[in-house]
Amino acid sequence: MAIVVNMPRLSDTMEEGTVASWLKKVGDKVEEGDILAEIETDKATMEFESFNEGTLLHIGVQEGETTKVDELLAIIGEEGEDISAILSGGGVASEETKEETVETESVTEEKQEAAPIAQELPEGVVVVTMPRLSDTMEEGTVATWLKKVGDTVEEGDILAEIETDKATMEFESFQSGNLLHIGLQEGDSAKVDELLAIIGPAGTDVSGVAANFKVASAADEPKAEAPKAAAKAEAPKAEAKKDSKPKKPVKSGERVFVSPLAKKMAEERNINLSHITGSGENGRIVKLDIENFVPGSGAGVVGKYIPTGQEDFEDIPNSQMRKAIARSLTKSKFSAPHYYLAVEFDMDNAIGFRKQFNSIPDTKISFNDMVVKACALALKEHPQVNSQWFDDKMRLNNHVHVGVAVAVPDGLVVPVVRFANEQSLPQIGAEVKELAGKARNKKLTPDEMSGSTFTVSNLGMFGIDYFTSIINQPNSAILSVGAIVQKPVVKDGQIVVGNTMKLTLACDHRTVDGATGAQFLQTLKGYIENPVTMLV
Repeated sequence: MAIVVNMPRLSDTMEEGTVASWLKKVGDKVEEGDILAEIETDKATMEFESFNEGTLLHIGVQEGETTKVDELLAIIGEEGEDISAILSGGGVASEETKEETVETESVTEEKQEAAPIAQELPEGVVVVTMPRLSDTMEEGTVATWLKKVGDTVEEGDILAEIETDKATMEFESFQSGNLLHIGLQEGDSAKVDELLAIIGPAGTDVSGVAANFKVASAADEPKAEAPKAAAKAEAPKAEAKKDSKPKKPVKSGERVFVSPLAKKMAEERNINLSHITGSGENGRIVKLDIENFVPGSGAGVVGKYIPTGQEDFEDIPNSQMRKAIARSLTKSKFSAPHYYLAVEFDMDNAIGFRKQFNSIPDTKISFNDMVVKACALALKEHPQVNSQWFDDKMRLNNHVHVGVAVAVPDGLVVPVVRFANEQSLPQIGAEVKELAGKARNKKLTPDEMSGSTFTVSNLGMFGIDYFTSIINQPNSAILSVGAIVQKPVVKDGQIVVGNTMKLTLACDHRTVDGATGAQFLQTLKGYIENPVTMLV
């Protein structure tokens, strides 16, 4: 009996997940405990194992695609089992109910009314449509074809590079055969699920399939079936194929074939599309045509205005991680009354201490490791700063778990150094290095990012000498650490060259009063400016 595997909830805040990679493919045997896929959540990329045994019959979310928690991810069942009823929506065998359902005649009739009649495809022919390679992708542009018509295609071969709203991604074939037809030329764009290519046995005539293809409705399965009803609606495109590259611009009143990007660029530049000769398939106007167009005597330009510049921008869709960060920081900034305490520490002793410490064989610590250790020791002396706010109480933590902010391509994560006050400087250095590496590779587990009682954010390595941070709730405070700067300072009444570092403590006024925060910084100053005291 087929079992539907839904998108799991792999973290407490996860609302949707993206398939980073499949470790199994359709037709593979699956044992209980096998890793099915790697799922990207709002916190990390995690392995997802199967709780069922059988054969992987269907993959519902391709690599790079996103779906909500509890939506169809895959179907596992007996080899050769008919799952058409599940896919068509007539019946779903969920993991909770594990009940078999059969598609009824009424469901079939509704489906036939909602969807066009499917075209019968030649034996072995598969229509490849524009894939949805990101959760926000609505259309894609073919950046490069890696195969040409007539080439042999094996399952797993890279067909093309597709430019989405997020990145240019490789798109691999899930079928084997010959590339019989290319529906979009390089630089052309199409909506998700529109015709991209046709694969099948060598020599098969697919001109009718290409001419009559129409995007199927959500009720149509499988996508490879091209509806007959599209023939009439797509007649203009079929006629246009007779002259794939017109030698002159279209006449007034004729239909203009133009990619969405080219149309948008033409509107921004105030260019009349009827005066442009398209170089794309079927005479379609593409991005390159707009970029290369030079108006002569105002031809092609609406009115007398000839643009001399171009407004340009790029919309970058938000990743799952960045959405989660935005929610968390917005909640913190507008729910916790922030205030800031800024100090500047003398770093001469710290520089000398680190140099001597790192002279020990196989030992290397950073200034950030020293700050983490110093904070941990100071927090034990000032538990109010190591606290958490709740509506009905304030929790003073006796343990010290220091979160260390780490920048990653999608934003910021905060792995946690647990019981930092009890660890040596080399231990802290090794753990921070390991956690930062996991963070950048999206391999952090939820446990490694939870439970912090205080947070350190260091931008000193980027040359930033002063900044403020938003509190990482439910912490009561976060320390912003700037760069060590060499400058003139006054010592013993003399102006000398010194090394200083600016730090800013952001506090939640509900738990940490100004005097409390100031006392914490005084204690921290003692450890940083006299680092040998951290070894006592």
